[in-house]
Amino acid sequence: MDSLLPKALESAVVLDVQNIACGGRHAALVTKQGEVFSWGEESGGRLGHGVDSDVLQPKLIDALSNTNIELVACGEYHTCAVTLSGDLYTWGDGTYNFGLLGHGNEVSHWVPKRVNGPLEGIHVSSISCGPWHTAVVTSAGQLFTFGDGTFGVLGHGDQNSVSIPREVESLKGLRTVRAACGVWHTAAVVEVMVGNSSSSNCSSGKLFTWGDGDKGRLGHGDKEAKLVPTCVAALVEPNFCQVACGHSLTVALTTSGHVYTMGSPVYGQLGNPQADGKVPTRVEGKLSKSFVEEISCGAYHVAVLTSRTEVYTWGKGANGRLGHGNVDDKNSPTLVEALKDKQVKSIACGTNFTAAICLHKWASGVDQSMCSGCRLPFNFKRKRHNCYNCGLVFCHACSSKKCLKASMAPNPNKPYRVCDNCFNRLRKAIETDASSQSSVSRRGSINHGTNEFVDKDDKLDSRSRAQLARFSPMESFKQGESRSKKNKKLEFNSSRVSPVPNGGSQRGALNISKSFNPVFGSSKKFFSASVPGSRIVSHATSPISRRPSPPRSTTPTPTLGGLTSPKIVVDDAKRTNDGLNQEVTRLRAQVENLTRKTQLQEVELERTTKQLKEAIAIAEEETAKCKAAKEVIKSLTAQLKDMAERLPVGATRNIKSPSFTSFGSSPPSNDASSVSLERPNGQIVYQEPDSNVSSGQLLSNGSNTTNNRSTSHTKQCHSEPATKSGGRSKESEPRNESEWVEQDEPGVYITLTSLPGGAKDLKRVRFSRKRFSEKQAEQWWAENRARVYEQYNVRTIDKSSVGVGSEDLAH
Repeated sequence: MDSLLPKALESAVVLDVQNIACGGRHAALVTKQGEVFSWGEESGGRLGHGVDSDVLQPKLIDALSNTNIELVACGEYHTCAVTLSGDLYTWGDGTYNFGLLGHGNEVSHWVPKRVNGPLEGIHVSSISCGPWHTAVVTSAGQLFTFGDGTFGVLGHGDQNSVSIPREVESLKGLRTVRAACGVWHTAAVVEVMVGNSSSSNCSSGKLFTWGDGDKGRLGHGDKEAKLVPTCVAALVEPNFCQVACGHSLTVALTTSGHVYTMGSPVYGQLGNPQADGKVPTRVEGKLSKSFVEEISCGAYHVAVLTSRTEVYTWGKGANGRLGHGNVDDKNSPTLVEALKDKQVKSIACGTNFTAAICLHKWASGVDQSMCSGCRLPFNFKRKRHNCYNCGLVFCHACSSKKCLKASMAPNPNKPYRVCDNCFNRLRKAIETDASSQSSVSRRGSINHGTNEFVDKDDKLDSRSRAQLARFSPMESFKQGESRSKKNKKLEFNSSRVSPVPNGGSQRGALNISKSFNPVFGSSKKFFSASVPGSRIVSHATSPISRRPSPPRSTTPTPTLGGLTSPKIVVDDAKRTNDGLNQEVTRLRAQVENLTRKTQLQEVELERTTKQLKEAIAIAEEETAKCKAAKEVIKSLTAQLKDMAERLPVGATRNIKSPSFTSFGSSPPSNDASSVSLERPNGQIVYQEPDSNVSSGQLLSNGSNTTNNRSTSHTKQCHSEPATKSGGRSKESEPRNESEWVEQDEPGVYITLTSLPGGAKDLKRVRFSRKRFSEKQAEQWWAENRARVYEQYNVRTIDKSSVGVGSEDLAH
């Protein structure tokens, strides 16, 4: 069910939240004790609990229980955490998201795993997670990115994906302060030296963006993708300190508390109704007179925190993510009224929800924009701190001291920041309490037996602590606090240990807080230890009988720490073994899963290899056939060339047909590729040779031959009377005309006709297109016309009707 208004987070344990991060469908937080809790929808191990089940309330990540975590970050499919020593841990879905976890492989991790490689020995100061990539900023100002490199979102100058952290080369030599990851773009605040002279040089935070430039989300005034970090030219004047990225939005915060947005104006997410998103725009409205200290960005909404601890939100209002009690979109900053009377410390945005960290004690109506001690206003350099005793806000100078037993401290046995007045009062109270406890302890341990008991108790306790030091780290306490605890323990032992008058077996149940023993750290849970009555001996008289107790034994009573330490050690060892067994079980399950996947892949590989072999065999067979066909074609081509060379120049082809029919055959030479036929109306047409006509039909000198010489085709024509020699017409009956073809030279074919009386007539001259163009044919005919008439004894009449146009060129 959606929550339209801010609602307190339900938890089974009391949480003192220091940092919180929100992803798409899960969230994680860090307590002031350095513990990490996560909850939400489980997918690919992003919750870090090692089990595939959703978690409704914050649940401690056991794998990080012994690690002091400083901050966390959540993406869509993975989670990151940074320790106080600067180590980076990641966990989540790495199978379907290449390089998302930075471990150099595509394996999902259901429990946190430390990222090594290039980050080994480097202190990480901040981290940002996008759906498909991650950006890491070190304390030295280096920027590392890894994950999916589409659109150049990693800033390495290409679109390649990277599975291990890789430093952004173009920002080497510059100090990166903050970085933020969107879906397909990244932004960073980088310190750049400004100033004309060496004496006036100073660093200023400039905004760099890269990745997908669609919808103006990079702020460069165009939609071009940037493969390397590029400074936003429109924002070279302001000095930036924070940056956040949404789906199609980039938000930046200056040191003067101003907010700039760039990107798509959809849902009013730019915070300015007049903004079109083409160029960066400053957010005005209700923020014009406010000093913004923190910004956060979801998919399509923005939340900011001002110095007055006021929270403003705008953008898409679906699911109640803006916290105004409705689902309406807001195109300008709107105050979250539900958080008006609460002292908000930090804010964070997920894809479609928002979270805020508030102090345990709500602020009264006092002004939170100035120090309650020196009354100076807070700004970027003068940070605001809260007193853990009175709850008021102070600057660092007025709250630099720490003290035990603050009223709002999560653990009263740890020192927390308090103001100067509260520090003096708490110190006096601690000193008074310590003196009173010391006097009571001295009165309760007058007799020598009790002193001997205490001395041996201290010896046993020291030995047990030395033994436990090998299993868990121990915190150091101040000398006054240690002395106070020792006095309390003495009083406790003296009052709780009682004699057994009848000597029978009796068990005394002892319940103490874990905070009495430094092994338990700051935990407030309780444990019980049962002490056999036969081991307890008192040197004082019994309150039941006035007779002095008989001296049964002089064995000193062991201390509580000595009695319980071995049990605790065993319990810790059992818990450690149980955890290791669970880890082994998970690893075995992963090994079995990977083994099954490997077997399936091997079967698939064998099948693919078999198909490949079959395809290669078929290809080899086809290649052999192709080679054989080429050899045959080559042989036939050689034969044809040989036949063409052996054909004499004066060879004729003559075949008579009793009726008007025509059929194609190969020309007398290999150069000609078509046959010319004459229709009854005297028109000349061309057609491709018939493939069914073989070279066996070749004729020479009017008779058949068997030596593959050229053939000629004849046809019987029925022509109408023609006009010749000055227009005289001669009418004749249908008659047979015999015609044949002479090859004058390669590519030139002359068709002759036999006339009555033994005379010859020139019908047409054909040229091969492979050897002659149209102009070349005309030129040849002009030069050889007289020779042809004389050579073939053609009657010398006007032959202007014989043409050498495109029709006479063989195709």
